[in-house]
Amino acid sequence: MRGLYAIVDADFLGARGVPLVPFAERVISARPAAVQLRAKGAGAGDTVRWLRRLRPLCDAAGVLLFANDRPDLAVLARCDGVHVGQEDLSVEDVRRFSPSLRVGLSTHDEGQLRAALALRPDYVAFGPVFPTASKAQPSSVVGLDALGEAFALCRAAGIPLVAIGGIDVPRASAVATRADMGAVIAALLPDEGIEGVGRRADQLARALCA
Repeated sequence: MRGLYAIVDADFLGARGVPLVPFAERVISARPAAVQLRAKGAGAGDTVRWLRRLRPLCDAAGVLLFANDRPDLAVLARCDGVHVGQEDLSVEDVRRFSPSLRVGLSTHDEGQLRAALALRPDYVAFGPVFPTASKAQPSSVVGLDALGEAFALCRAAGIPLVAIGGIDVPRASAVATRADMGAVIAALLPDEGIEGVGRRADQLARALCA
């Protein structure tokens, strides 16, 4: 896994009047390493319906599909994996529930990262690397130096690292030398709106693979 880890955030898109599935289609056309559906404000029914719409699109493009927080919905929609946070179901419990699901885990400092690596998730996310407006109460910014240190720890453990938080095209090249993937939310939507999403996702994917 290397390159763009695209997060399709239903709340972010809904607040801007952007239709989720057409947006996701354009993102997936750039063949990112993975797509995660994050739908914090949506009900389980809507989330499963969206995931089921994205599943064949990801299959056709050879892109991994992750659900956010909910391994039960990930299984129902035949996702490749689930991403969990520090306050969500543990990696051990996710694997107990569904051993076939890949599991990613968010971390925000070195202590959390070391604890996460001991659990052997399929990847760890670390950040926010830069200031971000995608979360109402973001954790403290870690910066590029801490990201580089996290990358060394992950390389030693043989676990992929996903950088997250405030990543855009100008910052992507610096992230690419310090992480296997860069997770992007807001920067997937350019100023020109949905018509430019495919081009923007392709730019990010190329920069994060450099």
